[in-house]
Amino acid sequence: MKDMSAQVIFWLAVLIVMIVAEIITMGLTTIWFAGGALVAALLACVLPNPFWLQLVVFAVVSLVLLALTRPLAMKHFNKERLLTNAESLVGQRCVVTSEIDNLRGIGQVTVKGQEWTARTEEDGRVIPAGTIVKILAINGVKLIVAIDESMEDAVPVIRSEANLDPRVIEEQEEEGDSLGSMKF
Repeated sequence: MKDMSAQVIFWLAVLIVMIVAEIITMGLTTIWFAGGALVAALLACVLPNPFWLQLVVFAVVSLVLLALTRPLAMKHFNKERLLTNAESLVGQRCVVTSEIDNLRGIGQVTVKGQEWTARTEEDGRVIPAGTIVKILAINGVKLIVAIDESMEDAVPVIRSEANLDPRVIEEQEEEGDSLGSMKF
């Protein structure tokens, strides 16, 4: 009986520590471990069982609560959170104002009246000016875009003319050197 009461006290102490940690951090993480500690404390009260079993129950209950309920709780508690200006652009549609070619390092779009540098997800794919694209992400000050699915058939697939093969680059540099040494 003495061993059982020590186990119950241990789990109640863990429960209190987890609740205090949740109050301090407000991160919706340690509260689920408090739930696991509560179940382990109840298990220690009801059945005489080995401590390792209580640890397993604590871990399983805590992880299940964390995995299944945290996303729902975060969604519920973060309803009022407003996206920043840049975050609100993801998912928007915009118009390509200057051909996008990652290999040549060019491309611009206009979204909500603002010009942004744009790149595609896929190197080598060129998106011509006037194409409607969807913003997938923001990488630094560049928008990562893809052709809007509803417009995909209307835009021909164009491959970049830029050649990044090291042999071709060396040849181009050698040609540039010979032209630079010529006098006109």
